[in-house]
Amino acid sequence: MAKNFTFSMLKPGVLQDRQVGRIMAQIEDNGFEIKALKRTQLTLEDAETFYAIHQERPFYEELCKYMASGPIVAMVLAKPNAVADFRALIGVTNPAEAAPDTIRKQFGKSIDANAIHGSDSDETAATEIALLFPEWKSD
Repeated sequence: MAKNFTFSMLKPGVLQDRQVGRIMAQIEDNGFEIKALKRTQLTLEDAETFYAIHQERPFYEELCKYMASGPIVAMVLAKPNAVADFRALIGVTNPAEAAPDTIRKQFGKSIDANAIHGSDSDETAATEIALLFPEWKSD
């Protein structure tokens, strides 16, 4: 089966809590290949662009402020069925409702500070990858 790609972003709280290595180990242990990786800081404008799909939602402003509050780690991940498998690995948005072995259950603190972002579709993954890795090309 051919590999496809997804986008992930470790949120500011993960970096503040020094949990990057533990989460990345789980990602690799679950068969994902890290194809691109960078530590960066989103501006408020970057966060607003990234989360524009949610701009009518009540949590939008707080989420954007949180995402611009500190550095993040952005990744392009490869694996067959990457989007669905990664969504299963990270768990549901609310860490309190996530399954015990998911990344969000283990490392998330709240709905906004839920440790990690993962694309919800192949189309969204392509858009998100282009935003954070405009120079990246799949091999």
